Amino acid sequence: MSGENFEPAFIALGGAPKTLSAALYGSKAAELARINSMRLPVPPAFVLPTSLCAPVIAGDPNALEIMRKSLVAGVARLEAVTARQLGDARTPLFVSVRSGAEKSMPGMLETILDVGMNPTSVHGLIRATGNPRLAFDSYRRFVLSYVEVVGGLSIKPFDEALAAMIHTEGVDHEAELDSEALERLVGDFLEIAAAQGATPPRDPIEQLTQAARAVYLSWQSPKAREYRRLNALEGLQGTAVTVQAMVFGNSGGDSGAGVAFSRDPATGAKGLYVDFLADAQGEDVVSGRRTPADAALLARRLPQVARQLAEGAEALEKAGADVQDVEFTVEHGKLFFLQTRAAKRTPRAALKIAVDLAAEGLIDRDEALRRIAGIDLAKAGAATFTQAAPKIAEATAASPGVACGRACFNSAQAEESSRRREPVILVRRDTSTEDVAGFALAEGILTAIGGRTSHAAVVARQMGKVCLVGCRTLTIDADELGATLSGERVRSGDWIALDGANGAISLGRRDIVVENPAEAAIIRQWREEARQGVPA
Repeated sequence: MSGENFEPAFIALGGAPKTLSAALYGSKAAELARINSMRLPVPPAFVLPTSLCAPVIAGDPNALEIMRKSLVAGVARLEAVTARQLGDARTPLFVSVRSGAEKSMPGMLETILDVGMNPTSVHGLIRATGNPRLAFDSYRRFVLSYVEVVGGLSIKPFDEALAAMIHTEGVDHEAELDSEALERLVGDFLEIAAAQGATPPRDPIEQLTQAARAVYLSWQSPKAREYRRLNALEGLQGTAVTVQAMVFGNSGGDSGAGVAFSRDPATGAKGLYVDFLADAQGEDVVSGRRTPADAALLARRLPQVARQLAEGAEALEKAGADVQDVEFTVEHGKLFFLQTRAAKRTPRAALKIAVDLAAEGLIDRDEALRRIAGIDLAKAGAATFTQAAPKIAEATAASPGVACGRACFNSAQAEESSRRREPVILVRRDTSTEDVAGFALAEGILTAIGGRTSHAAVVARQMGKVCLVGCRTLTIDADELGATLSGERVRSGDWIALDGANGAISLGRRDIVVENPAEAAIIRQWREEARQGVPA
């Protein structure tokens, strides 16, 4: 370990804004520092470097001690800036613990929110905010994420307890549970965790230490390793760990969380593309477990925030000379930027974006050609079906194009169908990034719930897969051998077709034709001029 840099970095914690190395502190923290340097609002944070990742995974005692001391020192800085204290009974501080490699890996590494929750601080949050629903909702979220990420437990019994509480209270979903029901749910969650030997410690520093270690360990998870293999990222050093003061999107109707793209990542069209959930935390949006609304809802509910978000996204795009994928939270009408990165996009969108950015002067022709160097122009056009078919259902289009294949309800079925050289449509209740192996094999993806900006939809777009989300008439069988789609039975192996242009779903086998996009002719001309040495 000698000679390595293990020093934490600080963001929005006093002093002049600094530039951070993505290799040492991860692209998430490097971009967060860039946002801060542009005077856009970010919650204060500190970052443990990627250089600690391998020795922490290996269990090196020196690395673990360095990690713990850095966490204690970083928390002291956060407490000083926020005038709050971790675990306090009156003005408690809570933090998120986030991953971040040098290259973006959407949803493949772990995050734990609301760290610092315990029987003392939960009542401190009530005293500080007067909002018991926020306090107990955040507490149950913390328990769930801690036992899943740190304890490595299945969340099934917790989901069952949540479903039972929703049924008992006679509401439609968890967002409608009141503070009294959520307090009882916290008790249920803690009992389940205790029965499985995974009760979160009361000491907030111990919570933080275990959370940071778990985020480092997530670097070696099967889904993370598979993503790196599929995207030729095996050479990365590891993940960093960002510890950031919490802002609570679940504070009420004037709060929420969302993801925004500065241009449509599916088609490349210019204009803000937003998924937003009111009274929610960011994990609700990116996990795909709830179906968010679009920019129109945000503009109606919080018009000033919508304007600030649009202006910020445009500024970030110009500064980065590329389309941005922005995560944000709103707490009591105040906007906070949590992350920005170059957006994953479909091949079709990549062509349009490259041509448009060059036309707007943000990049030159050579850079535009470099960005689309690996794209096959013959396959990047708008795919359509050769014949019409009756629509049986519809969903929200998260990634364009059309696809037809055998319905598969898990990655194992997809692998079996692929071995027979049959096209696959992966059909899921909600897409988790655990399904990345199935994504790679599928022609298209269909989900019953979820939004366009969930981590899974982002990965699908990056892979150029057709993706439809939020099909309300789709119910997957518990044994994952079939489903009901608008009253029709669909079994594993049945043919199903998805249209990413209009969200239509049909049954039966259909043929596909690809039409070249308008940008293809421009790009072919550029490539020829570059080959001949003609100046741009």
